[in-house]
Amino acid sequence: MLKIKDLHASIDEKDILRGINLEIKAGEVHAIMGPNGSGKSTLASVIAGREDYEVTKGAIELSGQPLEELSAEERAHLGIFLSFQYPVEIPGVSVTNFIKTAINESRKGKGLEDMPANEMLKKIKEKSELLEIDRKFLSRSLNDGFSGGEKKRNEIFQMAMLEPKLAILDETDSGLDIDAMRIVADGVNTLKNADNAIVVITHYQRLLDYIVPDFVHVLYNGRIVKSGGKELALELEAKGYDWIKSDVTV
Repeated sequence: MLKIKDLHASIDEKDILRGINLEIKAGEVHAIMGPNGSGKSTLASVIAGREDYEVTKGAIELSGQPLEELSAEERAHLGIFLSFQYPVEIPGVSVTNFIKTAINESRKGKGLEDMPANEMLKKIKEKSELLEIDRKFLSRSLNDGFSGGEKKRNEIFQMAMLEPKLAILDETDSGLDIDAMRIVADGVNTLKNADNAIVVITHYQRLLDYIVPDFVHVLYNGRIVKSGGKELALELEAKGYDWIKSDVTV
């Protein structure tokens, strides 16, 4: 589904990614771990097409289609979803109106008409119940005054509604208590299937107790320096990142 080959990227003329190679197949969950400043959020942003970053070398493909020349909006229409580490607050725009607009813009990009109102309401009800979201929550302004847990739960609600091919969750566990983490993880686990793929970016192994990855990759100094199964996350938890750093020649 997603193929990344020798990807280099920079921001403000500072090199961040220094040769990423990664392949993610449909039906898989990949976890990307690493210390602060290793390039995890940059990788997520570059895949999603954020304009702040410049790709200086390499290639990214989704289902065989090159992404380098596509805007963030075009990539979203192809089915890429990025759950932000720090979701934006939009006062005056309700959660429901935001998601209606997002879905219909996505449909427009595929040459489809707007989703019928009764179908939209049915889907909103179904997905909000899945994530244990109170209906009153949906009428609030997007992320305005939300707690950290509410913001992250809302991101997963958007993912549930948009049904992306590739979902990238950038530190979704940040600021979550155990109950909120369980609800978010249950939602993610319910949404994953044989036709989509999920990338979980995290510092800590604890989230991976709930969202069990097929593969774990360690990012350090802009490169993937180690890959393995879910047991790699446990090893990192026990030994810390200094263990990885000591084995890497910078």
